[in-house]
Amino acid sequence: MCMQEKEMKNKKYEVRRQKPGVRRWIFAHLFTLHFLFFILYASTFTSQAQSVLDIIRQKPAYASCNYDIYPDSIPDNLTPAPSGKYPFYISHYGRHGSRYINRRSGYEIPYKMMVQANGVNELTATGRRVLQEMNLILEDSEGRWGDLTSLGRIQHQMIIRRMMKRFPKVFADSVNVSAVSTTVPRCIMSMVEALKELVQQNPKAVVTMNASNRTQWYMNHQDPLLPHGKLTKEAQKAYDAYTASRLGNSRLMEMLFKNPDIVKELVDESFFNYYLMKMGLFQLNTPLYKNTYLTSLFTTEDLYRMWQIDNALWYLRYGFCPLNGGDYPYSQRHLLRQLIADADSCIRLDRPGVQLRFGHDTVLLPLVCLIGLNGYDFSTSDLESIEKHGWWSSSIFPMGANVQFIFYRRNPKDRDILFKVLLNEVEATLPIHTDCAPYYHWTDFRRYCLKKLDRYEKKRTN
Repeated sequence: MCMQEKEMKNKKYEVRRQKPGVRRWIFAHLFTLHFLFFILYASTFTSQAQSVLDIIRQKPAYASCNYDIYPDSIPDNLTPAPSGKYPFYISHYGRHGSRYINRRSGYEIPYKMMVQANGVNELTATGRRVLQEMNLILEDSEGRWGDLTSLGRIQHQMIIRRMMKRFPKVFADSVNVSAVSTTVPRCIMSMVEALKELVQQNPKAVVTMNASNRTQWYMNHQDPLLPHGKLTKEAQKAYDAYTASRLGNSRLMEMLFKNPDIVKELVDESFFNYYLMKMGLFQLNTPLYKNTYLTSLFTTEDLYRMWQIDNALWYLRYGFCPLNGGDYPYSQRHLLRQLIADADSCIRLDRPGVQLRFGHDTVLLPLVCLIGLNGYDFSTSDLESIEKHGWWSSSIFPMGANVQFIFYRRNPKDRDILFKVLLNEVEATLPIHTDCAPYYHWTDFRRYCLKKLDRYEKKRTN
């Protein structure tokens, strides 16, 4: 699901998100938290002219990959539709909003190391301050593991509000809105928050919502032949080689421990550096976001190396990487077929309305790769090349990430259906020909996807 168990030198590690709060708190501080990041984040969604290092220098949260924060504002510069065409149907899949970390174990790795070092009086004054901060974070998170935070609720309210503002014709009057969520509470709550905002903006909307095990076969499919988060021996070997020069942080060890060489018996430098960094960045999703003490311990270069480590692992596990079988994006073939079947059915209607789906990063990322949005169907065995190519996972799946398919036609009898795809509300490209970019002909996309899926399923059965 949304939790990625990390691997370092044949060990596993994990990290995740946190926290609910008060609406008043969010509105008071949301602008403060995000405005400094907005101009940068808009650029990461619309182009990759900046380097990852430059982005992290301006917005440290980008280094946390799937723990990154969704922007509270999106540039409203959509390309006008071809003459005579108007939007009439929207199909969407979105990740839940900002949340608490999934389970306590994600924080206990660095915490237990610090407690052990403190027990033998090996913490410096800075180290004792760090332990104090860790205690605050654990106390704040207790009993909220995996819960949607106040920020997460606001993210989905704002996303649906912008969707309605951009495509008012689709949402007018008694529009039919169908919403489906996975059975995970943070996804259900994300769906509820979006629909509450929708109904507040349009009380006439006819809304239905569902969260059932009957839809999990496409909403959150786990394929036994494409194991979730696993690495082959070849992939693990390549990952270990890639990360070898990027792990560890002797400077941090000297800051926190009186005798780093002695403490090495209690503290794994690589694990500790990684998890403490994640712990600090994760706070940005919670009401503790103002307390950036842990994040301040790390340089931009430290954060950048962690991003490289995470980004490579996401690519190995969820992208079209030959080292790991090269097929994992097909785990979302059922979702893609359902999206196509739903669209085929809806475009026959005079007024189909809106279909919203709420799920997880480990569904959204392979779906984006499977469709080939913005070149994320890139395939290589050279982990050093993925960053240069622009395969930047942070730009795909921050908290609240979403893919929107916006459909256009002249009238209900128009059979030349056009559509465009928005990745995190910004126009995206597809790996198929079009004479009206960023718009594509639905029949071309449908044909491309179904042939691709048929080829895979034929290979799978042979």
